[in-house]
Amino acid sequence: MGKYPAALEYFAPPLEILKLTLPPNHPDLATSYNSIGNVYNNMDESLKALESYEKSLEIRKIALPPNHLVLAKSYTNIGHVYYKMGQYSKALESYEQALEIRKKDLPINDAELATCYSSIGNTYYNMNQYSTALEFYEQVLEIRKSILIPNHPDVAVIYKDIGDV
Repeated sequence: MGKYPAALEYFAPPLEILKLTLPPNHPDLATSYNSIGNVYNNMDESLKALESYEKSLEIRKIALPPNHLVLAKSYTNIGHVYYKMGQYSKALESYEQALEIRKKDLPINDAELATCYSSIGNTYYNMNQYSTALEFYEQVLEIRKSILIPNHPDVAVIYKDIGDV
């Protein structure tokens, strides 16, 4: 834990090997870039994380069907970086792309949808668009109440978020 520079050293050689041995749009390359993005994100190196996540997304958009859930994860990762950077409009755009993919492939009460709605709600909250944030928080609450026990911590968190609005 916390040995992120060392992690980068372990990711670099395999990525170079993959780049030499696989076609440029192979999903394994996307996975490697995504993992490197995760490390940079954990190191709070947002621009490097964003660059890695975007490379991963570019490959996945070519290699995978347009509504593949892994694409939603890529958009979410990019959204999280923009959110951390305070670029809420860009974060929102990425989160909304992730949501559209998830809505096509997941049941309406799926936990991943709740998490996506929560990210969008938090973004609107930080943009001072409280009524829109509340709409998304209410969707989160509805999903979490349907899939979790009433005293689950995630239910408490969304009640807190609603209270903050």
